[in-house]
Amino acid sequence: MITNKDHFAQLPKEIKQGFSELNIGYHLRKANITKLSGYSCLTVFKLIFLLVFQYKNWFRAFMSKRSQDLPGKDTVYRFLNTPTYHWRKFLLSLSSEMIRLLQPLTSKDRVTAFVIDDSVFSRNRSKSVELLAKVFDHSTHQYLKGFQMLTLGWTDSFTFIPVDFALLSSPKKENRLQEINTNIDKRTSGYKRRQEALKSKPDVASALLDHALEKGIIADYVLMDSWFTQAPLIEKITNKGLFVIGMVKQLKQRYVYNGERFTLNQLYKLAKPHMGKKDIRGSVYGIPVKILFVRNRNKRSEWLAILSTDTTLENEEIIRIYGMRWDIEVFFKCNKSLLNLEKEFQGRSYDMLISHTTIVFTRYILIAWQMRKEEDPKTIGNLFYILCEDVKDIDFITALQSLIDLFQTLAEAEVSLNMDIFKNQMNKWLATIPNYIKQCLNISVCES
Repeated sequence: MITNKDHFAQLPKEIKQGFSELNIGYHLRKANITKLSGYSCLTVFKLIFLLVFQYKNWFRAFMSKRSQDLPGKDTVYRFLNTPTYHWRKFLLSLSSEMIRLLQPLTSKDRVTAFVIDDSVFSRNRSKSVELLAKVFDHSTHQYLKGFQMLTLGWTDSFTFIPVDFALLSSPKKENRLQEINTNIDKRTSGYKRRQEALKSKPDVASALLDHALEKGIIADYVLMDSWFTQAPLIEKITNKGLFVIGMVKQLKQRYVYNGERFTLNQLYKLAKPHMGKKDIRGSVYGIPVKILFVRNRNKRSEWLAILSTDTTLENEEIIRIYGMRWDIEVFFKCNKSLLNLEKEFQGRSYDMLISHTTIVFTRYILIAWQMRKEEDPKTIGNLFYILCEDVKDIDFITALQSLIDLFQTLAEAEVSLNMDIFKNQMNKWLATIPNYIKQCLNISVCES
């Protein structure tokens, strides 16, 4: 008989409250993440969740003096490797719960947005990981071994919530170093995610939006960088009833303006004599769009272009809303540098990659919830709902400065993330983390 078998997974009171408020156990059961005997799935989930806050990965925890109090290695690995657990359903259910809790804290006029972006999930030292592939890292312009972590998030410019994700291998067989495990039951959700890993990024991005909309998660806009802002995906998104705002780059894509077809560079030359106006209205794939040009005052040959399918927006509002996209860059950095994405477990099965990534995203969601409660006085009670303004929205000047600073990193007609902008955004995010979480994550805390 096992007595007090989950004492090692006891949550600190602040995190325990967050688990209760976000109904973590309910969402696990709803996603069929359950067991009939032994340690419960919630207990094992808590154990893995807490590893990062105890300065340990699983190997160090298992080798510690307390290892005799922990579940066996097989128990944890079976939990992470089970293909029948519906981790996508869990994350969608949890994120929609979080967004529901945020709705009473913001005014109905506040802009919300979906953000689509990808980041390299590196397994560069691995050889036998299921569906491992050579993927291109746009930040280093090199091929690495790993996956493309395509992520859909939701933001109100103060709180970012990961809604869904896909770990993409490569559609090209020659780029895949490993294939699907043939022993996986094709009826399971794990097998379906393996099939998804072989699809193209635009197709999967559209599917991620479908999952969110089917769950009842809504937003005003879809924000994307230049890799995604291309005609086929724009058409798919607008057909879902959503507006797109995204950076565009100079490709062979044509835009119709005054009945004629133009490249982006040709449109810029048309707008250049009238830069007081700074925007041109045309169409792509028959979809009306507004393209806003932002020129580098210090080097007039450099410019950026932002496309919006909502042609009623003012230029300043387009820039301000697009600035909300930076939230996902902070999210990626936080998960990799603070929350042990990629590093905590080194298993070979695709199911483990999916399950552990979902648990890391859950850590971020819980931290985001605690941050919002500390920073937003309306969570204290209904009295403050009337007396207090919304938490600060991103302002036009901040968003514009972020765009202008991007000119420093223009290279080969591609726009990459400016580190000064990123560090500024990251520091702002870190400053708002509750102190007890900073201490758990070994982040320096200075109080006056």
